[in-house]
Amino acid sequence: MVDVIVTTTGGIEEDLVKCLAPTFKGEFSLPGAQLRSKGLNRIGNLLVPNDNYCKFEDWIVPIFDKMLEEQIKEKITWTPSKVIARLGKEINNESSYLYWAYKNNIPVYCPGLTDGSLGDMLYFHSIRTPGLIIDIVQDIKAMNGEAVHASPRKTGMIILGGGLPKHHICNANMMRNGADYAAFINTAQEYDGSDSGARPDEAVSWGKIRGSAITVKVHCDATIAFPLLVAETFAAKKRVREASLNVDRGGRF
Repeated sequence: MVDVIVTTTGGIEEDLVKCLAPTFKGEFSLPGAQLRSKGLNRIGNLLVPNDNYCKFEDWIVPIFDKMLEEQIKEKITWTPSKVIARLGKEINNESSYLYWAYKNNIPVYCPGLTDGSLGDMLYFHSIRTPGLIIDIVQDIKAMNGEAVHASPRKTGMIILGGGLPKHHICNANMMRNGADYAAFINTAQEYDGSDSGARPDEAVSWGKIRGSAITVKVHCDATIAFPLLVAETFAAKKRVREASLNVDRGGRF
């Protein structure tokens, strides 16, 4: 029931890293210098050992080598979304959402692909084996095309968090004079002028959301609100559909 995904680089690399090595729960208050001395990186209250990224490098560099070979020999033009699809294929792990996006041919766009560990890996690879080219222009054309040529004609946005992916999704919908539905779920406030904190009505002023659209801003941690939203909407609709199919086939509930 998802047509397009837009994410940060962290939403790419951490999905892959967790398939290679575990992340641990810690505390927000743990001192950074102490963690640094133990080779631990803190993401909020999560702890990621340096070794996880070593394993990530060992896994991903040979894939970049192969992609460079294909670029040269097969004249393949790589884009961020093509790279992400390739990584989803290569990880071959059912706990990865990138794997399922690849399996279901759902494009995953990442406008800031070099902003994170994945960018570090591309940097290392460019020094060791230069030449890999990733074309961001083709992806902005494809991303905007997803909105402009959407079928059926209405589009809806579910924004979890904020930042670059939020703006990227909204801006693509501006190319079609606005989305018809929008749900923003994050804890950001608009008083600091951030795009993350902006309410849907600000996007209406830009033509990123239609004036007639149904919108809501939910001030909540997305990891709390989104599972509840899915359970009461998409998942519930899927259960009803499956039950209906079962009855049509003469089955039982």
